[in-house]
Amino acid sequence: MAMRRLRLYTEPECESVACATLPVAPTGVRVALGEVLPLLADAVASDRTWLKDFADEEIAVSPDLYDVLQAYRHFRRPGA
Repeated sequence: MAMRRLRLYTEPECESVACATLPVAPTGVRVALGEVLPLLADAVASDRTWLKDFADEEIAVSPDLYDVLQAYRHFRRPGA
């Protein structure tokens, strides 16, 4: 089996004035929920330690998804 190597990407350094005036990249990345859910479900089921690193992270969800999640939380309570 071939050994996998970790490859890191670092941004190219730029010392020119033109680079200093470029807009800052957004802090978030937009992805489909369907792409993320299977990965998160597997990580939770596997009790991956790295999940704890992100436990306090905030995420943005649409208002309708928020409503569905709140309803699901309410109705999944024991005795509900």
